[in-house]
Amino acid sequence: MGSGSLLLHARSYIHEDCRNGIQFYGQEISHTTYNLARMNMILHNVPFQYQHFRNGDTLGADWPTEEPTNYDATVMNPPYSQHWSAAAGFLTDPRFQRYEKLAPKSKADFAFLLHGFYHLKENGTMGIILPHGVLFRGAAEGTIRKHLLEDGNIYAVIGLPAGIFFSTGIPTCIIVLKKNHQSRDVLFIDASKEFRKEKAQNFMDAEHIDKIMAAYNERKDVDKFAHLATFEEIKENDYNLNIPRYVDTSEPEPEVDLKAVCANLQGIDAEINAANNELMAMLNDLTSDNAEAKAALAELGKIIQGV
Repeated sequence: MGSGSLLLHARSYIHEDCRNGIQFYGQEISHTTYNLARMNMILHNVPFQYQHFRNGDTLGADWPTEEPTNYDATVMNPPYSQHWSAAAGFLTDPRFQRYEKLAPKSKADFAFLLHGFYHLKENGTMGIILPHGVLFRGAAEGTIRKHLLEDGNIYAVIGLPAGIFFSTGIPTCIIVLKKNHQSRDVLFIDASKEFRKEKAQNFMDAEHIDKIMAAYNERKDVDKFAHLATFEEIKENDYNLNIPRYVDTSEPEPEVDLKAVCANLQGIDAEINAANNELMAMLNDLTSDNAEAKAALAELGKIIQGV
């Protein structure tokens, strides 16, 4: 949950008529950050009765079952490649047991993803920000990714520019998940170039976000920007979701003017021949009574003439 900023940003995009009744749920392991989130909500006019926050370990201790556990929308920006226990007992945890494998001890990215997805309503939408490695790493992560794709749970993958977060300079991606996406196709958007550069930080302005949202809503191919991949296409790629596999942003090499190249080479050859002739004329003017010097001059002449 962090300081709750992502929750508040999500609220800003919700229709005005619906904002006052939003219930906020979140969990944060740091006691200090948990208190900051509560203060942040109060400063942004979120009534106390609409705040349902817990100070706890999201992966180690799931949300209490006696409270509401399924949400209309889930937004997450967890710590990237966080270490966690990955204890074998988690394979019986309802959040993870369906996926056959657990996220690696050194990379809890998919553990966070599956936690959030488990608490999503059947008609809800989830967005999580993660490093690109989750899109293509193999082993246990590949197995989890395959299950999600076979179940039609991954709806879109959006590549973001590098340097847009203060906490990290690496490029990241947004994975959008749904539970009722029967066609199992995945929309890929490469928004890595959609930013404004300012010194050490990159910024995404309204025009960049609008372009991404237009492609997301239309769900169609856009040259060098978006591609709607079928499940069969993803399966052929061995469930690898690396964005460059689906969105080609490369620019074609400029055509080579062979006539111009040949003319240029001929001009260079003419210049070389003229220089050689001039140099041979200079060598012919040189004289010496020394036999070795005469032999060296003769050998140099042969080299210049290509003999």
